This record gives sequence, C-alpha cells and structure tokens, in this order.
Amino acid sequence: MEKSMRISVVVLVFLIIATSSTIISFCNGNLEVLCKENERHALLRLKKDLYDAANRLSNWVGGEEGDCCRWTGIVCDNITGHVLELHLSYQNGKINPSLLNLTHLNYLDLRSNYFGGTEIPSFIGSLKNLIFLDLSNAGFAGMVPHQLGNLTNLRYLYLFEDNYPLMADNLRWISGLSSLQYLYLGVNLSEAFDSLQQISSLSSLQLLDLSHCDFDDHIAPLPLPVTNLTSLAILDLSQNHLQGISRSFIQNLTSIVSLRLSDNRLGGKNILNSFRNLCKLQDLGLDDHNLNTEVSEVFKSLSGCMVNSLRRLSLARNQLSGQLPDNLIGNFSNLVVLDLKSNSISGPIPESLGKLSHLQIFSVFSNRLNGSLPESIGQLAELESLQIPFNSLEGQVSEIHFVNMTSLQYLYASGNSLTLKTGPNWIPPFQLYSLHLNSWNLGPELPQWIQRQSLLSDLRISNTSISSPLPTWFKIFSSQLQYLNLSHNQLNGEFPVIISRPFSIFDLSSNQFSGPLPPIPSISVDILDLSNNSFSGSIFNLLCHLNEGPNVPQRSDNSSILSLGNNLLSEEIPNCWTNWKHLMVLHLDKNNFVGVIPSSMGFLSNLRSLHLDNNNLFGELPLSLSNCTLLINVDLSANKFGGNLPLWFGTSASNLVVLNLGSNNFQGDIPPELCNLANLRILVLSHNKLSGKIPRCFYNLTAMAVLQNISDPTSMVLASGDWQFLENAVLISKGRENEYSTLLKLVVSMDLSNNSLSGTIPEELTSLVRLQTLNLSMNHFTGQIPSKIGDMRMLESLDLSRNQLSGQLPPSISSLSFLSHLNLSYNNLTGGIPTGTQLQSLDQSSFIGNQLCGPPLVKACSTVMPHAFEVEDREGNLLEESSFQISLGIGFAFGFWSVLGSLLLNMPWRIALCRLLDSIVHKLHGNILRYF
Repeated sequence: MEKSMRISVVVLVFLIIATSSTIISFCNGNLEVLCKENERHALLRLKKDLYDAANRLSNWVGGEEGDCCRWTGIVCDNITGHVLELHLSYQNGKINPSLLNLTHLNYLDLRSNYFGGTEIPSFIGSLKNLIFLDLSNAGFAGMVPHQLGNLTNLRYLYLFEDNYPLMADNLRWISGLSSLQYLYLGVNLSEAFDSLQQISSLSSLQLLDLSHCDFDDHIAPLPLPVTNLTSLAILDLSQNHLQGISRSFIQNLTSIVSLRLSDNRLGGKNILNSFRNLCKLQDLGLDDHNLNTEVSEVFKSLSGCMVNSLRRLSLARNQLSGQLPDNLIGNFSNLVVLDLKSNSISGPIPESLGKLSHLQIFSVFSNRLNGSLPESIGQLAELESLQIPFNSLEGQVSEIHFVNMTSLQYLYASGNSLTLKTGPNWIPPFQLYSLHLNSWNLGPELPQWIQRQSLLSDLRISNTSISSPLPTWFKIFSSQLQYLNLSHNQLNGEFPVIISRPFSIFDLSSNQFSGPLPPIPSISVDILDLSNNSFSGSIFNLLCHLNEGPNVPQRSDNSSILSLGNNLLSEEIPNCWTNWKHLMVLHLDKNNFVGVIPSSMGFLSNLRSLHLDNNNLFGELPLSLSNCTLLINVDLSANKFGGNLPLWFGTSASNLVVLNLGSNNFQGDIPPELCNLANLRILVLSHNKLSGKIPRCFYNLTAMAVLQNISDPTSMVLASGDWQFLENAVLISKGRENEYSTLLKLVVSMDLSNNSLSGTIPEELTSLVRLQTLNLSMNHFTGQIPSKIGDMRMLESLDLSRNQLSGQLPPSISSLSFLSHLNLSYNNLTGGIPTGTQLQSLDQSSFIGNQLCGPPLVKACSTVMPHAFEVEDREGNLLEESSFQISLGIGFAFGFWSVLGSLLLNMPWRIALCRLLDSIVHKLHGNILRYF
C-alpha cells in the first residue's frame, strides 16, 4: 500500500511537470509569433500615415517574422493573437481606415495627438467591439460624427478638445451607447443644448462630465432629467456659465458622490439649502459662482446629513463675507480639502479648525482674515498644504503651531504681519517642499531650522527683516533649491549662493550684497534678479563663463530675465550674448558700464525689454539691434550715444510701446520712420541735439490718439505664485521725475524738450488726444500755439516754455480740464489768458516771460477778455455781424453823399452843418477809442 502510494505520488508529480512544460511550451510558441498577418499589415498601413517625430513607433517594422504583439502601444490576446488594444499618442498625420481590420479591438486610446484640426473619422463607429475610446486632445475638430452611436458595447468615452473647435449639433446619437458608464464630453454643445435629455437614457451611467461645453447663452433650465440616472455618482458641469441650475435639479441628485458646478450661476440665494439632503455627497465644487452671502450661511446649509460624508469643499473666488463659524466648522470631521481662497471672509481662523483631523489642504488665500493664528492648527497631523497668504493675520507664531504637523509639505503664508519665534535648536516635525513667508518678521538672522529642510526646493522669504550676512551653511543648502527669493532684506556680504543646479527664479534684489559676481555654470536660470545691490566689477564671468572638460556641457541659454540694474558694475559690456538668445528682459541700467553696445546683442531675438540707461556708454547704436524685432520697452537714456536716430526703430521694432533715448548726444532730424510705431505710448527724445521739425506724420502714432482696449504688453508681468516682475519706466512729468511700474500701462507721454527743434508746432500733433504729458520746452519753435490744442483733453501736463512762440493763447486751451501743470514761460505770447476752469488756478510762474495779462497774473488787461463759453457763441454769430456791418456801411455812404450834395448847393447850410458835424465827429472819435 505504501509502495502504491509512493508510485501514485511520482506519477502525479510527473503529470504536473509534463502539463506545465506543455503549457509553457505552448505559451512560448505563441509569444514567438502571435500577431495575425492581416492585422500586422493593417498596423503598418496605419503607421505609414503617421508622422512619428519622437520615433515612438521605431519597432513597428515589416517582415514575415515581425510580431506586432511586441510593438509599442499594442496589446494582444495571448491565446488568439488578435490585437485587443491600441495606444497611440504624440503623433501627427491622420488615421488610416486600415484600423477597421483590427476586428477584435476593444480598447482604442488616441489621446494627446496632433491631428491638426481634422475631423474625427466616422469609421471609428464601425469598431463594434470597442469598450474603451479616448479621443481627448487628439487634435480633432469639426462635428462629432453621429456614427459613434453605433458603439453599443462602449463603456468609456473620453471626448474633449482644448486646442481645436470640436462640437456636436445634437446628441440623438448618444442614446445608442446603451452600455456607457463613463462619459467625458467636453466639446461645444451650445447647439445641442435642447437635446441633452438624450443623456438620461443612459441608465448605466456612473460618471458624467459636461464641463467646458459653452452653454454661456442659455438661461433656460438645464434639460437634463437626472431622475433616470440612478447610478450616477459623479457629475461635473463646471465652466459653463449656466444660469438654469435649479433647486429641483440639485435635489434629485440623491445618489451623487461628487458634484462640480464651478463657474456657473446658481439661481437664487436659497439654493444652498437644496444641497442639504445629498447625504452621499463627498465632493462639492462651487468655485466662481458669484455667491454673495455670509460664509456662515454656507456651512449652515451644508450641515445636514452630508456633514459626516463631505470630504472636499471648494468655494474659491466667490463673494463670501463674514466670519468662519467656529461652532460649525468642527462638525465636518471628515473634510480633506477646504478651499475658501479669494473671498472677503474676515475675522479670525476658528479654533475648531484643529478638530478636522483628516484635513490635508486648507486654503484661505487672499481674504480679510485677521487676528492671530490659532494654536489648534498644530494638531492637524494629516495637513499637507497650509495656504493662508495675503490676509491681515498678526501676532507670533511659535513651535506649538506646528507641533503635530508631521505631514506638512507646503507652507504658503506670505503677505501677513506674523512674527516667527522658535528656539535655536528647534527641529520641525515636517519636511517641506515649498516655504513662502514673505513679509513675515524672521530677522535679524535666517532661522537655523531651515537648513534641516532637506527636501526644500522653493524658498521665498523676501521683506522679512533679515539684516545679517547669510550663514555659512546656506552655500551648501542653496544647492538643493530651484526657486530662491531673498529680496528686499538687508542681507550683506559677498555672493552667498552656489548655483550648481537649474533655477527657476533666483532673486537677491534690493539687498546690500557686494563684491564680484560669480560665474554661472552650464545650467538654466530662468530668472536672475540681482538688481539694487552693490555688486561691482565686470560681468564677464557671469555672462561668458564656459565650463571646461570634454563631458561638460556649455552654458544653457534658457534664461528669460537678467536684471543687474542699480549696482556698481563697471568695465565694458561683454560681447558674448550668443549664449543668452532666449532672453526676454535685460536690465543693466544704473551702473558704470563704459564702451559701446556689443554687436552680439543682436542675437537676442526674443528680447522684449532692454534697459541700459544711466551708464557711460557711447558711440552709435549697432545695426545688429534691428534683429531684436520683438522689443517693447527700450530705455537707453542718460548715456553718451551719438549719431543720427536709427531708422530701424520705426521699421524693425514695430512693437515698441516705450522708447526712451533722452539725455544722449543724438543729432539730426527726427526720422519720419518713427511714425510707423502704432503701439508707441511713451516717446522720450529730450536732452539731445536734434534739429529740424516735428514730423507731421506723428498723427500715425495710433496708441497716442485712439483709446484702445488691448492687453497691455508694457506691464511685462511675469509671475510665479507671489513673485512677479514688473516692467518700469522713469519719466519727467509735471516738472518732476516719476517712476512708473504697476501704472505704466496707463501712461501716455511725449517729451521732445531741450533740443534744437524748430518750425511751428504742427496742428497734426493735437490729434494725439490720449497724451497726458507733452513737453516741447527749450527748443526753437515759432508761430502760434495750435488752435486745436483744446482737443487734447486728457493732457495733465503741458510744457511749451523757452521757445519763440508768439500770438495770443488759443481760446480752446481753457478746455483742458485735467491740466494741473502748465508752463508757457519765456515765449513771445501776448494778450489775455482765456478764463476757464483750470488756467486761473495755476501759478503765475506758468506765464512769466511773456506779454500776457489777466488772471492769474496781476497785470490786468485793458478790456474784458471773453469767457471761454462766449468764444464759440461769437464765432457762431460771425455771419450775422458781418451782414449788419455791410448794411451799415452802405447806408452811411448814401446819407453822407446826400448831405454833401445839399451843402455844395447852399452856402449857409454848409457852414451850419460843418459846425454840427465837427461836434459829432469829435464825440464819435472819443467813443470809438473807448470801445476799441
């Protein structure tokens, strides 16, 4: 018996091994050649119509032995060898109809392609076995083909497009997708709005995403009966500006788990109560809803049966006001995300927030919160992101506020008046990736605990009252950073950082650092701002450093902003700008650079802003700069540049908005090519040696003449979180120097003062009606002030002083109601000052050096000057007065000769009448003198 058992076991083991070997052999045989020949040929034809720029399909090769089941993006049935799944992304071209030969295909993924706005192939609707179809962001455009409704086995449909206009004019075809469970339909459905009820026939639907469907113009109730969608758990209608989301619609979503309604318009203030009975709701998104109510009312409305189920609540960018309810917030014990940013919520952060033990993200960014940070917040052990910037929080923050925050990764708290007080040996319980504490009080030294943040890559602690040199450990620590902002402190010493890895933003501006600038190795620094310090010496090492060694790459050229202005840098500007050809902003102003502008700056073809002002540069501007065709803001003022004004400013740099060439040695005429600068809003050519006349074509400076509702390129706002770079300009306005940055987009100004310009002021200049500042002083202009000067109604500052202008002031000048600075001194102007709302309130110095009279001058005019409003009336009656004077003249002549004839015939009459006339003429003469 025992022997028999032993034999049975041996036989059983043998059979198992034999069977296993057979199966393995079979599988290996199928792995050798599984692909069906007709399907392999179909895939090769498909590849032929694709442009595989990234060579992702390199193993799709022909040949009898080619096994398409091993190809990238292909999944086959291990038994039959039929292609079941096709994954194609990042391809150009078109889809070949050979796709239809993949008759067993059940999974088609064409997302993230570049099909160039072609239509979705209608033959996809013939792939009857498809269960999964993803056409999202594939580059399709036009109408969604109704043939997709033939895919009766389809369970997953992803159909949205961000880059091309993809639309559906009706949704009747969608009722054929009887097996559909997940529907993402982010296409233009503005013409299909009334057929949305077709979706209600999809009884198996679990997820419905209709976000970004362009329902903007529809105010009717949403025609989507959800009572039939008994399996629906996730509904997203966001980004549609819908106004017809009614209370009944929401109340019928009894099975809903996730509801996203952001960027729509809820109907009525009481609609919040309709969420009360959504007992299964875990995720509620009501961002951008223009909700204008107390935040406490929101929490009261949501305190129904969902209070224990709700995990994500987003109410960002509304008009919520009032205080956070301390007695209600703690009841939402399962909240994971609470997003209340960009509202008007005031008061303190409630202590009960510490009860939300599962909270991972808390955001109250940009509200009106005040008071101190509650200590209970330190109990949030699962909190990963704390976002409290740009409020009015104050007081001290200590170690107890972080005592149990072991999961914290992101701390955003800039823009408050908080003071951090921790012990020198404090070891935080967290490891941060990002730390933003701008405007806190951290000083006078950089906190020691920061060096223990080994994962930190983003450090922003500007304006934090740090006034000592950076500690020695910071040099090594900084090598792990990708984003550093230490600006607006009083940090001093030499360059404190090792740049040994790519930086996104590196900002040490507005400190007291000194010494030479170090080389930047072969890495990318997108934004480098070292302005407003005391760095000295050459910038050659910074700009031109090249690493040595056969395997060391040359310096990267991905930098977009280089700002070194307001330092003590000197010597010549190096001629190695070919390494910086992605640069958009270059500021080397307010230094001690000498020499000429290097020709290699012409390689900066992406340059938008060039500031070289307030240096000692000389020579003519290199012609190579004409290659910088994207320039928007150019400031070369306060140097010693000479020669004629370059013509290329008006031909190659047609996008210019700000051009400041003041305080140089430019000579010759103002080239008429400048008239091509239709976007120019600020032109400064003052303090040069220019001669000739103002070009009459200046009326073509459209941005100075026409109010344009355009995006503002001069702000040059490049922002990242709470960091931003603002373009700036220094201008003379109203007799004083002003620096503009945030308001630069509102400034329209022309300054041609202190040159040798001559001739008359062209009447065409008065068509620049958007000008706020016009300065033509200290030239040799003659003739009268243009009669239509009053058309420039936005003028706030007008300076025509120290010229040779003559004649009377035009009456229209009294129409300049915004004028607060006027200087007409030292010309040859005569007559009275027109009375108006502004002129009489100006200082007398505005008119001295002329022969003017009337208020505000002490010198009175001999006759009463007409009031401004009388001028137009008198001009209107000119014809009537002229007719009267002609008639009077004719009558006088007739009467005169009648009397004279009688006198010639009768001597006594002649004697008596002569005596009478002598008396009358004597009186009339006196009256005429008094009248005139």
